[in-house]
Amino acid sequence: MAGMNDIKARIKSVESTMQITKAMELVATSKLRRAKETVERTRPFYQILGKAIDDIASISEEANSVWFDGSRSSKTLFIVFAGDRGLAGGYNSNIFKLAEKLSRGKEAIWLPIGKKALEYYKHRNYDIYSDIFANAADQSVGSILSLGKIVAEGFANDSYGEVVIVFTEFVSMMTQKAVYEKLLPLDVPKAAEQTEFLTDCDPNEIINQIVPEYVGGILYSALCESLASESGARRMAMNSANKNAEEIIGSLMLHYNRARQAAITQEITEIVSGAEAL
Repeated sequence: MAGMNDIKARIKSVESTMQITKAMELVATSKLRRAKETVERTRPFYQILGKAIDDIASISEEANSVWFDGSRSSKTLFIVFAGDRGLAGGYNSNIFKLAEKLSRGKEAIWLPIGKKALEYYKHRNYDIYSDIFANAADQSVGSILSLGKIVAEGFANDSYGEVVIVFTEFVSMMTQKAVYEKLLPLDVPKAAEQTEFLTDCDPNEIINQIVPEYVGGILYSALCESLASESGARRMAMNSANKNAEEIIGSLMLHYNRARQAAITQEITEIVSGAEAL
């Protein structure tokens, strides 16, 4: 009977855990729908900004702007987008592995976005550029555009010579991919890709005005991709946890029924033996 009681207690414990994972799966699914819609809205904005930068740079006789020169400082700023919480499968660990791989052999400074990213780099005593944008879910368009201006200003002031963002691209509800992108310095468009672009202003002056907005736009797009990916990864992880819990409960129920049948058989045997003795 002690074994049966232990099995019943274990079943109740797994069922309680399963209720939590089901609730987390539902929450992640709800967040995923909203995050997916945001990603679909931000991608065109990101593409238009990139096209504008290419068009303006293509009409400049010499791409001698500070935004095209990354050889001034040996430092590289890595902006890493991770989650605020765990229980999302390999979402956070995949990002950290990619960032570590990219930073090998480089003088790196880090700008973590997401509580898990801040904890990861603080625990390892890495050189953190800023921690004021640590809560990924709390960031708005305005705060990310402010971050873009800070990043662009630091690059223009030689605080670092290269800016790389590491984030998770939302491919589908089932697939999320850790990727990176060199944000600064800007790539000079090839002559074959130049387009007709008319303006009365100095192209370099226009670039100086639009680059901080461009940086902020890319960062916000990366944030939206990461938030959608985190919800997708957590939904998958919780769905897998629910399936595992169901399998464990089924196995425990089998053991419980066997123990119960053995106890009943033993009781019948004892009754029969007692009756024969009389």
